[in-house]
Amino acid sequence: MMKLSKLLLSVAALCSVFALNAEAKLFKWVDDKGITHYGETIPPEFANKEAMKFDKGRSEKRSDTRDVAAKKARQDPVAEKARIEAERHDSALVNTYSSEQEIDLARDRNLQQVEARTNSFTTLLRSAQENLVALNAEEAKITQSGRALPKSLVEDIAAGKTRIAKLQIDLDTSAKETDKVKARYEADKVRYRELKGFTPKKN
Repeated sequence: MMKLSKLLLSVAALCSVFALNAEAKLFKWVDDKGITHYGETIPPEFANKEAMKFDKGRSEKRSDTRDVAAKKARQDPVAEKARIEAERHDSALVNTYSSEQEIDLARDRNLQQVEARTNSFTTLLRSAQENLVALNAEEAKITQSGRALPKSLVEDIAAGKTRIAKLQIDLDTSAKETDKVKARYEADKVRYRELKGFTPKKN
């Protein structure tokens, strides 16, 4: 009876071992001499070579680890560059400004420059529009008289319309720049408070 119990225990132990081995992953690889090997792990010297993985009866081709490393190398530098730029920006904030009021002053100076460009574009646009009105009036007068329009007048009218369109684009761009400046400095103020550990002001 005792021998039978030991025998049953031995059989159970062997079954457990086989069950564990069945769950283990098996790799197949070829060495430099062309000899095929099988094992649960791939030796380090063959880690970068193409291999086949057998998992629960299925075979799966293992990608070259160098491809994975190359992919990470392409991604990591971008994240690293962004991190470095963020650190530089944070350093510039705390080293350039001693208070939120100074950030407001810097914002106002930049807005003055944008506003100056906006005023310039507005003046130029108004002048171009007035000039085009005069050209159109001259065109109407000549047309009413039955005379042919001079080539120079036709060209001036076309150039005037093109100039007005360009100035309008410049004016719109300047208006958007105003919004960008305000948003950028507002974000800087929020980050400045975080870096300095200030508590946001309550309304």
